[in-house]
Amino acid sequence: MSKSVGITAHSITAKITADWRDYYEMTKPKVVLLLLLTALVGMCLASENWISWKILIAGLTGIGFLSSAAAVINHVVDRKIDAQMARTSNRPLPKGKVSPQRAIIFAGLLTVVGYIILELWVNRLTALLTLASLVGYAFVYTMYLKRATPQNIVIGGLAGAAPPLLGWTAVTNDIHAHALLLVLIVFIWTPPHFWALAIHREKDYARAKIPMLPVTHGIEFTKTSILLYTVLLTLICLLPYLIGMTGVIYLLGSSALNAGFLYYAWKLKFASDDNTAMQTFKFSIIHLMVLFVVLLVDHYMRFTL
Repeated sequence: MSKSVGITAHSITAKITADWRDYYEMTKPKVVLLLLLTALVGMCLASENWISWKILIAGLTGIGFLSSAAAVINHVVDRKIDAQMARTSNRPLPKGKVSPQRAIIFAGLLTVVGYIILELWVNRLTALLTLASLVGYAFVYTMYLKRATPQNIVIGGLAGAAPPLLGWTAVTNDIHAHALLLVLIVFIWTPPHFWALAIHREKDYARAKIPMLPVTHGIEFTKTSILLYTVLLTLICLLPYLIGMTGVIYLLGSSALNAGFLYYAWKLKFASDDNTAMQTFKFSIIHLMVLFVVLLVDHYMRFTL
């Protein structure tokens, strides 16, 4: 009898763990962590002093909750498309592990809690801007732009580029040109990052009838676009140094990272093989992550020539 009870308890525990993992997966934790890194850097660059723990914890928690809510809504809206694509067919909603209704309730809870945290313990400007980013990504991009135009990721990328600004406003309660420059960097980085993945998954997008650039304009056109955007990104990344926002550490670090991105973009256009698109996509993630770490290091260890 005790053995039977033990087996039953083990089964229930396993099911609870699986359910927790399904909900966790819907928040796109790796994406949210990258967004939170850019928000953290925005916070740090907004102040010459150490950030208060209250703002740091409340700001990152609120931004993280609302970003996670946007990701969950994306899962709900795209569940039929996800079922047709190899990359996403095993997500919780296409597999029936979580119902759309429960996912919406989960997203609603994350939204409400996240907004309240930002409103009460950070400031209203940050709360409203973060909510606007959620609406931009979850509704404007996911529900309309993604299905309407091959420029979907260019226009919709603005919502995903907002976290550095959100981090900045969390500390200052003000919108500053330097914060907008950080947003511009992420905004220009997004198309070559996502189009590299879209090339790798072009057949999936075509089968799902999503008008991503490789589907509507061809892979070669997309490769050219990636290269041109990467050149533009390299130029934009020089601006923080040129306007005196950063020092030599950032100049050297960003130049090395952009040289690497240019190498992959050039190889993708002129000497690609079956793995180059995915290699470019993976490097783009490293590029953005390390670029913002370099910004952070430069801020606290700055020296100029």
